[in-house]
Amino acid sequence: MFTLFKKEIQGFFDALTGYIVMIVFLVVISLFLWVFPLQFNIPDNGFANLDGLFILAPFIFLFLIPAITMRSFAEEKKSGTLELLMTQPLTDLQVIMAKYFAGVVLVIISLLPTMVWFFSVYLLGLPPGNLDTGAIGGSYIGLLFLGATFVSIGIFASSLTDNQIVSFILAVFISFFVYIGFEFIYTFILSGKAGLIVESLGLNAHYTSMSRGVIDTRDLIYFISVSSLFILLTKISLASRKW
Repeated sequence: MFTLFKKEIQGFFDALTGYIVMIVFLVVISLFLWVFPLQFNIPDNGFANLDGLFILAPFIFLFLIPAITMRSFAEEKKSGTLELLMTQPLTDLQVIMAKYFAGVVLVIISLLPTMVWFFSVYLLGLPPGNLDTGAIGGSYIGLLFLGATFVSIGIFASSLTDNQIVSFILAVFISFFVYIGFEFIYTFILSGKAGLIVESLGLNAHYTSMSRGVIDTRDLIYFISVSSLFILLTKISLASRKW
């Protein structure tokens, strides 16, 4: 499993996918935080915070993570190497987890350079260090779990088809719905207790909760459960080839 994990990581960077994802993510966020004269611009707003990063990053992840995962199984199917891969001394679940953890590692690597922005804002504060580090820490943890969940969705979408473009579109659609679709249902269709229950089914409600700096075990269990669900669906999808 570890050998396949390393192979997946190497494949990301050999195909330039990893570099492109990180560069696009960092450049787009940098432009919004430091250049474009919009509400997210840190120098213009005069407040030492990273709220813009944690508002924008999920929407960028909605497109970048499907771009990472779209080749996971779709390429294997198209090239005919999936059956060869499955004949290795690995279970279907081990193959899935190797690809899943490779995607998660790429998300982590993409987030690491943003610590430069954290230290920049930390120094720009008046006095220096005038930051809500608890909320920022919770937001980073929430963003990591959110990215990991998008990876599980992307891998599932990739297991359904041998076309990478179809895989990408499916992953974007499912990720968007699971992230913010339940809020639309709550806002425009349901209200009251039923609406709040529906809203709590979405990723954004739990991500927002963690962004307040309080790491609630219910939010962690939710993210782990959703990721596990899509990993299980991926396993079922791969098993269907034997039916």
